[in-house]
Amino acid sequence: MKEIVIISGKGGTGKTSITAALAAIASRKHRMVFADCDVDASDLHLVFNPEVLETKDFYSGHVARIDPQKCISYGECTVCKDLCRFDSIRYSHTTGMVIDETACEGCGVCVRFCPARAIEFPDRYCGESFVSNTRFGPLVHAALDIGAENSGKLVTLVRTAAKKIAEKGISGTGENPPAEYLIVDGSPGTGCPVIASITGCDAVVIVTEPTLSGLHDLERVVALAKHFSIPAYVCVNKYDINEAQSNEIIAWCEAHGVPVLGTVPWHRSITSAQIEGLSVVEYAEKHGETTVPDAMRTIWENLWELTQ
Repeated sequence: MKEIVIISGKGGTGKTSITAALAAIASRKHRMVFADCDVDASDLHLVFNPEVLETKDFYSGHVARIDPQKCISYGECTVCKDLCRFDSIRYSHTTGMVIDETACEGCGVCVRFCPARAIEFPDRYCGESFVSNTRFGPLVHAALDIGAENSGKLVTLVRTAAKKIAEKGISGTGENPPAEYLIVDGSPGTGCPVIASITGCDAVVIVTEPTLSGLHDLERVVALAKHFSIPAYVCVNKYDINEAQSNEIIAWCEAHGVPVLGTVPWHRSITSAQIEGLSVVEYAEKHGETTVPDAMRTIWENLWELTQ
């Protein structure tokens, strides 16, 4: 099984649209499993239209909560407020000390030093993870709760579950043949969620766009992939909105030994496909358009050859 992670230097480059397009092409010939590790803005399910089979709550870290029955703040105790480095504790004349859970970093200092032992420290609920069936193959995805932060732990959980399904099937019995490819829609940027998305994978596909910031972000992501000794390939999306900048990006890739899988033109069918909840390949074939599907097929064929 090959694990391919599709990433980008920033959000909005078309990473998820390209992931869905490659899914539509590859799933016709190969056994596929998919994971949406862009849990901060999970939207692959909008195109995959999944049938959710399993849902699990996700907890990560802790959050401090004050028990007003034990708190002695009315006796002018301000120890927790004074020690909080994140300014998450406020005093209210009606309720006493109150913790803003969206500002609490879960460091536990207030819990440790509260003289009245009035602060609880339960696990923090962060969201849910899902295992689903789709027309392309199994999908593992997740949704963060409102205000919850992604530390990379949820990304790892999603990837681990997807790998298990790729090896043994959704039933977990191993009765179905293992998947040939695990395609991961990774997180954008270069932070902890991205590192959690790509560590140990077989290759990364970096989606970039023809802008100055696109080239700058590409350089950073390529450096990250090289740091972890992961083969990196590049796809230039919307290349024809600035062909001079696209050529500069391609020249940079050639100079640094980074293969370019192909380019994707800007086309209205991409937006129209999103509105209909389809991959651009499905939408274009439905309406007799070949430009974008041909570009996507070229990218997949080049990727397939390079990862054998």
